[in-house]
Amino acid sequence: MNNPEILQIIKDSPWLEPHALDIQERYERYLATIQFINYDYGSLLEFARAHEYYGIHFDTFRRGWVYREWAPKAYNLFLMGDFNGWNRYSHPLKKDHRGDWEIFLPYEEYKNSFVHQSKIKIHVEGENGALDRIPAYIRRVIQDEATHDFTGQLWFPENQFKWSDQSFDPTPNLNQPLIYECHVGMAQEKLGVGTYLEFAENILPRIKAAGYNTIQMMAVMEHPYYGSFGYHVSNFFCPTSRFGTPEELKFLINKAHEMGISVVMDLVHSHAVKNVFEGLNKFDGSEHQYFHPGDRGYHEGWDSKLFDYGKLEVKHFLLSNIRYWLEEFHFDGFRWDGATSIIYIHHGNLSFDNLSKYFDEGVDVDAVIYLQLANKLIHDFSQNAISIAEEVSGVPGLCRKIEDGGIGFDYRLAMGIPDFWIKTLKHQPDEHWDLFNMWHELSNRPAIEKTIAYAESHDQALVGDKSIAFWLMDKEMYSSMSKLQSSLVVDRGVALHKMIRMITISLGGEGYLNFIGNEFGHPEWIDFPREGNDWSYQYARRQWSLVDTDHLRYHDLFEWDKAMIKLVTDYQVLASPPANQLHLDPDKKILVFERAGLIFTFCFHVSESYFGFEFKVPEKGKYKIILNSDHKKFGGFERIDGDPTYPTDKKQQLQIYLPNRTCLIFKKQ
Repeated sequence: MNNPEILQIIKDSPWLEPHALDIQERYERYLATIQFINYDYGSLLEFARAHEYYGIHFDTFRRGWVYREWAPKAYNLFLMGDFNGWNRYSHPLKKDHRGDWEIFLPYEEYKNSFVHQSKIKIHVEGENGALDRIPAYIRRVIQDEATHDFTGQLWFPENQFKWSDQSFDPTPNLNQPLIYECHVGMAQEKLGVGTYLEFAENILPRIKAAGYNTIQMMAVMEHPYYGSFGYHVSNFFCPTSRFGTPEELKFLINKAHEMGISVVMDLVHSHAVKNVFEGLNKFDGSEHQYFHPGDRGYHEGWDSKLFDYGKLEVKHFLLSNIRYWLEEFHFDGFRWDGATSIIYIHHGNLSFDNLSKYFDEGVDVDAVIYLQLANKLIHDFSQNAISIAEEVSGVPGLCRKIEDGGIGFDYRLAMGIPDFWIKTLKHQPDEHWDLFNMWHELSNRPAIEKTIAYAESHDQALVGDKSIAFWLMDKEMYSSMSKLQSSLVVDRGVALHKMIRMITISLGGEGYLNFIGNEFGHPEWIDFPREGNDWSYQYARRQWSLVDTDHLRYHDLFEWDKAMIKLVTDYQVLASPPANQLHLDPDKKILVFERAGLIFTFCFHVSESYFGFEFKVPEKGKYKIILNSDHKKFGGFERIDGDPTYPTDKKQQLQIYLPNRTCLIFKKQ
């Protein structure tokens, strides 16, 4: 086992030995690609600078603007815009042997017309005809309110944004990410689209007060359709103009850093919008420029285009995109959308019931190399950057170091946990809940690879599904959330909402994620303005007034979430080794485990509370309750009087009173 040719992942996981050759070949393909890039470009970091060459830049040596575009199959390219009265043919670009097109605009001639905030497009003649397009590397795109047409916009602000986040250290957040997943546009209570500045002013203080150390920003990259939740990206180098200017996004990130909060961006490299006029599809007139040709280049489930990760120019584009967001906007890393779809040609639409399916012909080997390159780039750029994979197949080595034989992500999202909770709430009454299954679903993960646990994310809150709060309380959320009235449905819902979150965060992973508003049980799904709802913003907002109203149960749920996050932070629960089960009683619906030196006890029984309940603990001594979900300030019934101390008996057991639908966390004094 000391053979240096054996990768560490095989040493650590002998069950992978039948596929040791596959993993070795995967690693060697990656090494060959890195060697090629280093030879031609010097390093991966230098390779990821395409955005500094393509697009529009001011050339100080030639004193003027140069615009370059990669469009190898195009017949002709013409730059047009406000600067030339939208003349489609007065400003042709010249093509070189690599398929790069270029035009130079001298400063003296264009200084009064080629100006900040003026609009431009590129007229492309190719196999698919003559079309007005948006430059691929454009930094800003705006939409005309009357025509709904998207147009590139020159962005030459007179004053560059001044960062003041130099002292920000993301290391503690990286070790135990407590992620607040959010969407800037729907983050305000108003009926309309929220802005970067409103988010910085109104929402960041709430996140800080709640105790989360990382925000995960969704829908940042420009997308034509607001209701796509940012997934149908059209312009990869543009922060969406719906929420404000690039400088206002920088202000938001800078302020978050000043508060000690890391900022992660949802990165959509798994697919792109199929729109021709707004996006990259058939940009040079051909099917096979950025995307695979034919059926291979189309995702039926998402109605979108799929990148050809094997093409050098596509890697050049996407890897430069990663560097751009890290460098230009100071993002601290990425949540990778659709990693499963990237890895497999079949996009994960089958059952992974056999280990060979992780390595057979269904794997897109070029895509795996791309993900390895991307993760190397992220960590070469910053050792403190974080890379999180949205991956459902469980591909081995996803979150292992590349040199160990892995793909290089830091964390994977535990996508099975929210599925487990929704299926449980949807199909099983409380009395049938299987605690053995619950333990398995929440604790079953690779020993060495890190996981972000979550009970629900934006996926469960979108229209067509239900949030956990809605599954628990349904229409009662509209009529019975006042503390001045009683409701058995709400009592049950509030109790289980707290328990589900606590058992998920304490047992499910090495990080935790919550979607904006779900911490206090936001009562409604998310439904963006669309024709079917008369373009209403009623459900594309967050009702903060609910949590700010003391006499509503939403307030109690938030107080619990805040106390839960504080406990996890104070004791570094998620940075500690996985939980050790101490007791499980399927009939009494009781589960007890230890993690980070704390004892977590859960009673899911629908009606029975247990006096004198005994269980063995790892150490003798006196124990006290440090968090009690039945406390009155958390919407509980205060069934445990005072602040009792619990000494161990001769058998090293604690004897406690454990109320039904309650979780208690103990600490040795």
